[in-house]
Amino acid sequence: MDRALPREDLRTLLDQVTREITQREAGIILDAAELSRDGPEDETCTVYTSFDRGMDTSLSLRADTSMFVRLARGMMQTEDLTPEDVEEVAKEYFNVLCGHVLSRLFQVTRLPARFSVPSFCRGRHVMEDNEDYIILNYIGDQNEWVQLIHHTPCGTGCC
Repeated sequence: MDRALPREDLRTLLDQVTREITQREAGIILDAAELSRDGPEDETCTVYTSFDRGMDTSLSLRADTSMFVRLARGMMQTEDLTPEDVEEVAKEYFNVLCGHVLSRLFQVTRLPARFSVPSFCRGRHVMEDNEDYIILNYIGDQNEWVQLIHHTPCGTGCC
């Protein structure tokens, strides 16, 4: 992703897609935040994926657990959720978000790409052998913290 599109253009694209999809899918409005915050690991979750073809990068989204619960309630239209429901909805939401990222990137770069099935974990997931290339921090309209990170392989010289 980083070689096909200037960093600031990629940052803008990721920001637009993240805000649009989050609002459309769950009605959650995200505003930019200046700094990330590190809270207790048991209060955050991460969804993540790697791009398998066309781009040698990864994306992860870490947020307050309450944001993922709210996301699941909005997408499933129910208050009665299991932890498994929250996990599955988080992965599906991230799948949709990544699909829109790739679609918009293809429109600009004409570079076809694919990503692996998103994974979910409680706490922070560290992408092995990757550096954080772009970090976007958000605060949800109910004070949920969200962080989207675009990762690149170590040693690419882009960071």
